[in-house]
Amino acid sequence: MTAGKILREAVEKLKTADIGTPQLDAEVILSDLLQVERIKLHIYPDMEISREICQKFWCAVEKRLKNMPVQYIVNRQEFMGLELWVEEGVLIPRGDTEILVEKVLEIYRQYYSSKSINVLDIGVGSGAITVSIAKYIDKSHVYGIDVSQKALEVAGKNTIKHHVENQITFLQGSLFEPLEGKKLENGLEFILSNPPYIPGKTIETLSKEVKDYEPSLALDGGEDGLYFYREIVKRASVFLKKGGWLVFEIGYDQGEALQEMMRKEGFTHIEVTKDLAGLDRVVLGRII
Repeated sequence: MTAGKILREAVEKLKTADIGTPQLDAEVILSDLLQVERIKLHIYPDMEISREICQKFWCAVEKRLKNMPVQYIVNRQEFMGLELWVEEGVLIPRGDTEILVEKVLEIYRQYYSSKSINVLDIGVGSGAITVSIAKYIDKSHVYGIDVSQKALEVAGKNTIKHHVENQITFLQGSLFEPLEGKKLENGLEFILSNPPYIPGKTIETLSKEVKDYEPSLALDGGEDGLYFYREIVKRASVFLKKGGWLVFEIGYDQGEALQEMMRKEGFTHIEVTKDLAGLDRVVLGRII
């Protein structure tokens, strides 16, 4: 069986099942199994595929036909130029979250240039934010909190993969609870979070890839989607240094609510950053 033939067959199957990106998905799966760049499949369509790889390929395609996200099938997702290990039980990093990381890097260059900083990431997931901050700010120490043991295990793999384990401390628990007794009050330059922000009642309306496979723990933001924001905004000033920053990823319609919430708790310099689609995506504020 050649690469071109097996891809054509897989694409037809995926199209029949209404999978949105059949060509891309089939190519990603096959190139991952062959450990080659996708372009090689186009340059060498007559490349012979072994029986063993064929079997693994069709097994993976069956998973995709059941709407399992490709990232869980190949166990990887790129984020901020870093390849991250992902698996079922953790949220798949999204490109939109890169806006939050880029904003933090921008603030660091402007206000802290070359100084050592302490950062807290609430809701670590796969470690996308935690690992990126540690990788791109080498004078940072990042505390990463998550309630999920699976998330911390996956994030731990990614810290080792990108050689930042000495800059990161993982803590298991909910919100600020794991910081009790750590003497970090007024000790952080940044608190970052991409918390669950989807209203509970709308989760059933999400795509099958999301609602059937991604952990509801990482999606459900309570009745109005704002539960975790309220809890974090309420206590953030206890742990931030004067002049420290609180930075959130938000849902497209949550910008006004978050700004008001932060104003009430004494934050200033509040601003909203939009994503590439022109929708509100990041809210940040400073405690003075």
